[in-house]
Amino acid sequence: MATVELRFSALPEHVRTARLVAAAVARRAGVDEAVLDEVRLAVGEACSRAVGLHQSGGITAPVKVALIEEEKQFSIEVGDEAPHAVPAERTSRGAAADADVETEEDEMGLAVISGLVDDVEVTTGENGGLIRMTWPAAPPAVTAA
Repeated sequence: MATVELRFSALPEHVRTARLVAAAVARRAGVDEAVLDEVRLAVGEACSRAVGLHQSGGITAPVKVALIEEEKQFSIEVGDEAPHAVPAERTSRGAAADADVETEEDEMGLAVISGLVDDVEVTTGENGGLIRMTWPAAPPAVTAA
């Protein structure tokens, strides 16, 4: 099992790099060429979501991406360190409205990812969240010399 790890500052301009790296590693892992656009889009959406969560929460930690090659599958994990529960002190009307908008945007992003990837796992908690997306992969063909 080979794993490529990528960490980047929570800035939107780094999402493109994550998409490009993910597509290159997915291709090497044997993910079907017809699916690579979906891989790029899903990674872009997951990374954009993580960047947004970090920026809105004032979190300076990097966004984490793990690209995992296994025998018959390829997985990408995008992790953030944003708490995913609305803190108790955010009870004012304005803060509640802001939280509702953030929740709607978060749900929309997850819906887009779910539409692009058949096998998605989302875990969230007080210390952050993780989106794990998995695609089937065939080992690269061996050519005889």
